Amino acid sequence: MLKTALIFLVAGVILAALGFGGIGGAFVGIAKILFFIAIAVFVIFLVLGLMAGKKAL
Repeated sequence: MLKTALIFLVAGVILAALGFGGIGGAFVGIAKILFFIAIAVFVIFLVLGLMAGKKAL
């Protein structure tokens, strides 16, 4: 998912540089949303991994 966010970010920057402001802005917006979703999923799995590592005595 992070790879997809980076692809949308690069596409948005290129489109914005070429003058397609609306489309470029939309691609950058999608990239931001995907980036934050990827970070949230990473944190959730990190917490789950740490919880699974602890054994009940």
